[in-house]
Amino acid sequence: MILAALFFYLFAGVCVASAVMVIVSRNPVHSVLYLILAFVNASGLFMLLGAEFLAMILVVVYVGAVAVLFLFVIMMLDVDFTELREGFLEYLPVGLLIGAVFLAELLLVAGGWIINPAITKSITAPIPGDLSNTAALGMVLYTKYIHYFQIAGMVLLVAMIGAIVLTLRHKAKVKRQDINVQNARTRELAMSVRKVASGQGLRESDAPEWVQ
Repeated sequence: MILAALFFYLFAGVCVASAVMVIVSRNPVHSVLYLILAFVNASGLFMLLGAEFLAMILVVVYVGAVAVLFLFVIMMLDVDFTELREGFLEYLPVGLLIGAVFLAELLLVAGGWIINPAITKSITAPIPGDLSNTAALGMVLYTKYIHYFQIAGMVLLVAMIGAIVLTLRHKAKVKRQDINVQNARTRELAMSVRKVASGQGLRESDAPEWVQ
């Protein structure tokens, strides 16, 4: 019991410290490395809780894919962070408002747990002993919490589409395929038959007439 408590405080302390360093680090590469460290320690906390499936998913998906992808993108892109910080004061009131909402939610959760410590047990159901952790998690997600699971997926989908739309930039001098223009082309537009005098050929002044 003492050993489990020591590991809990070790993982929790390093996880909280890493999360703080993700925010306060000036170098974005260091922030991603601290984020990976936070994920690894959170995986250790899941192992102590007996949720080995969530622990492995956190390491494989978030550390092995998402965090490494963040690191590669930050290292390859030449991002001017000085320019990004120029509009900080403009968005400060909105950020403070959102932070106040999150703080109120955390206080409500913490206050409810202090007032009624048994409230956390009232929303849980016993896990059958003959099921593994993965099977029990699947039964809970796809039966009792299926609607919340679908809503979370829709929120992530909208966020992904929004990120693509905000970062998509079209260059003016780059030729792009337009399927509507291609389908609307006729033989008259695509081809022009001209009689060229022998030994003369086409001149550059004729280009606007026969090149469309």
